[in-house]
Amino acid sequence: MSTDTAAEIAARIDRLPPSRTIWMMVILLSLGGIFEFYDLFFTGYVAPGMVKSGLFTPESLGALALLKPLAIAGVGTFVFCTFAGLWLGSFLFGFVADRFGRRVVFTWSLIWYIVCTAIMAFQSTGLALDIWRVIAGIGIGVELVTLDTYISELIPGAKRGRAFAVNQAIMFCAVPLVAFLAYVFEGSTPFGLDYWRVVILAGSIGAVVVWILRRHVPESPRWLVQRGRLEEAERITAELERKVIAETGAPLPPPVVRLGEHIGVGAASEMFAPQFRKRTFLLSIFNMAQVIGFYGFAAWVPTLLVQRGIHITASLQYAFIIAIANPFGPLLGAWFADRLERKTQICLGLGVMGVTILVFSQMTDATTLIALGVLFTLASNIMSFAYHGYQAEVFPTRIRSRAVGFVYSWSRISAAFAGLIIGNLLHYQGVIGVAVFIAAAMVVAAAMVLMGPATSGRALEDISH
Repeated sequence: MSTDTAAEIAARIDRLPPSRTIWMMVILLSLGGIFEFYDLFFTGYVAPGMVKSGLFTPESLGALALLKPLAIAGVGTFVFCTFAGLWLGSFLFGFVADRFGRRVVFTWSLIWYIVCTAIMAFQSTGLALDIWRVIAGIGIGVELVTLDTYISELIPGAKRGRAFAVNQAIMFCAVPLVAFLAYVFEGSTPFGLDYWRVVILAGSIGAVVVWILRRHVPESPRWLVQRGRLEEAERITAELERKVIAETGAPLPPPVVRLGEHIGVGAASEMFAPQFRKRTFLLSIFNMAQVIGFYGFAAWVPTLLVQRGIHITASLQYAFIIAIANPFGPLLGAWFADRLERKTQICLGLGVMGVTILVFSQMTDATTLIALGVLFTLASNIMSFAYHGYQAEVFPTRIRSRAVGFVYSWSRISAAFAGLIIGNLLHYQGVIGVAVFIAAAMVVAAAMVLMGPATSGRALEDISH
């Protein structure tokens, strides 16, 4: 099959104007991802309840108690296992969406999450809890890699930035939801269960509904062309065009056909070919650094507030207020997502995060701490939607999922160990030690992304060449 075929399909997708069909695909995919974010962020809100249940005592941790850094960190065992599972999912299984398709992997990885997380919620020892956390994390790791790949290929290039902003705004609604549930249920036993078990189970129950809804999202025509399934790619593209014409009431502009991508099955070694190895290296280091700020604050915010002198119950309340800001960062970013270069958005977000956390570490007033927490959250979420789009744009379709999984996996392994480091820094250096650690990581992340290619408004095929 010639590259002209791939170029024509891509050009026909990129010419589609904004319409209900395009945004409905973004919404349905995002509703699937919302429970992955729910799962990622509930750690900080359920951890106090797990501690009260005695799950992180040496007796409950069993063999894991032999690992001294984990024992010191306490909650760090759960954080470590969360990101260890995410790393396995993205690093070892990131390729599956390139092999089997975006749609099928997106669907079945959610089922994996539903089952494993539900089992995890009923564990009675820290060791069993952490084991199931790793297993559930594998499904979530695959899911999030596939989501970025999926959106980048289905959405026209001119609206790709806004699509990722809307996607993340919807998914970040999970954060205030989990914070609110933790605040409401803390200290109670709904349905005869510890509150943290109910908070975890709520994610699995909601995900069942979303799995049904998102079955209506089509396979990526770009991926179908790469696999030689031209008839399916043509049918899906033609159906998208038909729906958009019916909704807009106007004919589509002629497609602008550019140089097409190489057709074939990509190999892992291609990530390190001369054309892509710089991108692979820069984004791997970037992900290792950015996640220290992103999850270092979000996963530990109730604990950080306690360290600043806030009572545990009040800290959950304040953490909920801070969490409300999560969807608003991407919503604000939607106004400039396709007007400002993606790299600039990322670096501005990182800069605000670094400065804000340093100021946060010096404050004790509750109002000021909340305001700074909101500012940090807005900046981190603008940075987040911009880099999720960016790292999916810079690799070709044939290796997109595999490459995104590889570079993204470094954020997972970094977060696993960062959880241990933050736990120890809190123990020995207090919040100021955590703040300096996060601020330094933001500087490294910004330096890496500045050396990458520009992507805003460009067709995926142009960026690959």
